[in-house]
Amino acid sequence: MTVPADFPALIATENDGTIDLALGRLAATDLPDGDITIAVEFSGVNYKDALAITPRGGVVRKYPIVPGIDIAGTVVESRDPAFAAGDRVVAHGGPVGTAAHGGYAAVARVPAGQVVKLEALTTREAAAIGTAGFTSAMSVAALLDHGLSADDGPIVVTGATGGVGSVAVDLLAGLGFDVHASTGKSDAATLLTDLGAATIIGRLPEDPDAKPRPLGKSKWAAAVDCVGGATLADVISTINYGGAVAASGLTGGPQLNTTVLPFILRGVSLLGIDSVSIKAEVRRAIWARLESDLRPKRLEKLIVDVDVKDVADSLASIGKGGNTGRTVVRVDGGFE
Repeated sequence: MTVPADFPALIATENDGTIDLALGRLAATDLPDGDITIAVEFSGVNYKDALAITPRGGVVRKYPIVPGIDIAGTVVESRDPAFAAGDRVVAHGGPVGTAAHGGYAAVARVPAGQVVKLEALTTREAAAIGTAGFTSAMSVAALLDHGLSADDGPIVVTGATGGVGSVAVDLLAGLGFDVHASTGKSDAATLLTDLGAATIIGRLPEDPDAKPRPLGKSKWAAAVDCVGGATLADVISTINYGGAVAASGLTGGPQLNTTVLPFILRGVSLLGIDSVSIKAEVRRAIWARLESDLRPKRLEKLIVDVDVKDVADSLASIGKGGNTGRTVVRVDGGFE
């Protein structure tokens, strides 16, 4: 395959303070600078993709842009000797889908540092994992590196039905942890149990109107927090001595109202998780684990498939917290 002169794309444009998302076409000359040109087969739906089409969403500085922070497909052209035409790859992070055209187009061009060659996973599986599942794997790896083991006690996952949370439940359960899944969706218990959660609990804190306590009763050996805000503050205050929280989300707000007491009296560690700006070698090492010891065992249970031409409804839903699991966007053939 060669790079076509023009190709279909889903393009977000800004008009008088609103963001319009419409099918269109790009020319090969519209592709951004980059080392690797990819025939896109699949993308995904992430909260950041919803923000990209939200006025004042804060993730895109310049329109028009093709959203889609996840790209999975086949290399067409490469200026990097580590990749060759025909390689199956996944790409995400850096400028993809926010500062440069992303995955909702038939062709994408990205820096080599954002690209990972796939060995065991299919491109659809890689898109299903995507940025969210990659963030889950980073979170789990950080807790394991901290010394956490399944013998240390229960681990809580907040926002457990979301993209990051649901994959985290799957990964942790697969490693033998006693997973407590926190969610506000009462109809999600069956899914979370199927993913391996031992216990389903409601949103944290249990009483959102109660005055926050600097130290609560110890409950958890560790946590994967995908929510932030008051939820993260509550979780930090209830971690066991020497435990840790891997934090990656802010759907509950960016503010963190807590004290130093959990850190200096219980030795709790707060582990920040960023999947955007990490070094290429770290990105590739995490994906290698996603194809081996951290490979999701129940990924298919999480997947909802949608054609790229119909993705607007999924973006609207995730922006309102309505999505569960991982939405895979079919790009190759999905414009028809």
